[in-house]
Amino acid sequence: MRRIALVTLVVDDYDEAIRFYTEALGFRLVEDAPRPDGSRWVVVQPGTEAPGTALLLARARNEAQRGRVGDQTGGRVGFFLHTDDFARDHARMLAAGVTFLEEPRHEPYGSVAVFQDLYGNRWDLLQPAG
Repeated sequence: MRRIALVTLVVDDYDEAIRFYTEALGFRLVEDAPRPDGSRWVVVQPGTEAPGTALLLARARNEAQRGRVGDQTGGRVGFFLHTDDFARDHARMLAAGVTFLEEPRHEPYGSVAVFQDLYGNRWDLLQPAG
């Protein structure tokens, strides 16, 4: 079996990123371990069941990486958060202060709305049709 296990998301600060992903988006903290170089290995995952793709929250180490925080995909939607209950998750995320960039849309492929994370990366909240 082969799968994508982790996707790196460059962040400014570990703790603020953990708070956003766990509190505002409802992800769970899978791992937060110190590394010998002073960095941390921080993994968050949207679901409770494993194995699923998770995010490695990596603090920017230099100017080039800091320049990418919040713009890792050039302004495009780069991340897709699937849900089995769009209305529930949309309402919970709004209540938690998540910024949605549009009103929910109901497309042939499902219900969707674009939101941004605390750094400005664009995400789709998506409940696939059927």
